[in-house]
This record gives sequence, structure tokens and C-alpha cells, in this order.
Amino acid sequence: MRILGIIPSRYASTRFPGKPLIDIKGKSMIQRVYEQACKAGIEVIVATDDIRIEDAVKKFGGQVVMTSEKHPSGTDRCAEAIELHEKQTGNKYDIIINIQGDEPFIDPKNLELLAACFLDKDTDIATLIKKIGFEEDIHNPNHVKAVVNCKEFAMYFSRAPIPYNRNQAKNWLNEAVYYKHIGIYAYRSHVLKEITNLTTGMLERVESLEQNRWLENAYRIKTRLVEDEGISIDTPEDLKKIN
Repeated sequence: MRILGIIPSRYASTRFPGKPLIDIKGKSMIQRVYEQACKAGIEVIVATDDIRIEDAVKKFGGQVVMTSEKHPSGTDRCAEAIELHEKQTGNKYDIIINIQGDEPFIDPKNLELLAACFLDKDTDIATLIKKIGFEEDIHNPNHVKAVVNCKEFAMYFSRAPIPYNRNQAKNWLNEAVYYKHIGIYAYRSHVLKEITNLTTGMLERVESLEQNRWLENAYRIKTRLVEDEGISIDTPEDLKKIN
């Protein structure tokens, strides 16, 4: 399998403008993400809409493609980036990994786990989950929960506590295993191109979760269990904690 890692990177972040170029102990965040991803032994490119990010990536020797400013999601930006990159290089890729641009210490092993999901021919899309260890996280709508079947394929994603503990109001963790969804995805190349043309469905609309659109259209999402979800930098306060 030929694998391409794409890091969607926008300068105009609402909560933290210029986030990709912030300095983390002598290197920009985008450089740290790029270098960590390369440790997984895959080809990596940055997909951006800002010349400042393009210049920064070229300066540290990374690959970068310029994409439209109008993309509503990182998934859409990845779809344009793979099309542009294949035209520019003449290469064809089997698997695309959408790498979060705000995780400067992303574990390369997690990218390897995602890639391994595609050894199963039934896998269209792959993502990561981890066990929830605190009951308050089950009830926190900001922590997306996943339910998976016996073959590790996702059945549903929700902001609500699922599975719902109907018969016992306390000690939910003693009654069932709960999984938190970690929002990093990999796709078969043709699937990535297909899902960007899907219209928003009811499940995505009510939960505000893009991945439910894919389930609603019968795409099969393979999951892998990990111990560490990584550290993301979403705000200036997060950066202070890292430093």
C-alpha cells in the first residue's frame, strides 16, 4: 500500500490565529507535527491556504500544497490536496491519513495503527478510540463516544452517553466499556473523494459529527484501540501548559 499523510493547516483559527506557526521550543508547531508524522515511515505533505504556512514548510524542507480557502473541513482540504499532489508528482496513493495539525507530539505508532486497519479489505475508513476511565467523561458532550462491534467496526458515534445505562444510575463503568473517539482518520483514496460529495444527513446534523454522515451512507469505519490520545493545542492556554 502506498500511503500519504496530509496535514491540513489553516492560519485563521478562530480560537488561536496563527496557531500552526507558534514556537514550541525552537520549532513551529507545523514543523513538529510534520517531523513526528514522518517517523511513521510515510510520505507527508502539508495542505494549507496561507502563504505564510507554505513558506514556513518550505523553509524546513517539507512538502506543501496550496488549497482553496473555502473548504468547510479538513476532510475536504485533504481531498483537494491529494488531487493536486497526484497531478504534480504523477504518484498514486492507496491510503490517505488526515493528520491533526495541532498535535505537535503525535505518536507515530498511532499512524501505523491506522494504516494497518486497511489490511482488512472491508475497511473504508479508519479511526482511533480509547477506553474512558472517568465517569464524568461519559456524560461530557465534548467527549465523543463510540460504540463498536465485535470486528472493531464503528456502529455509531454520539455526544450522548452510549451505551446508555438504563438500569443503574451509578457506577456506569462497572456495567459497560465506554470508548472515547479520537478524531484522526485514514481513508482509502477513492473513499476520500467519494465522501466529500455526500450531502449532510440527519445523524450528522443532530449530533454535529461528520463521521455519522459516513456511517449513514454505509461506509465501514474500522477502529483501533490506543492508550494515549495525544496532546492538542487549541488555545494560548494550552500552549502555556505545554511549555
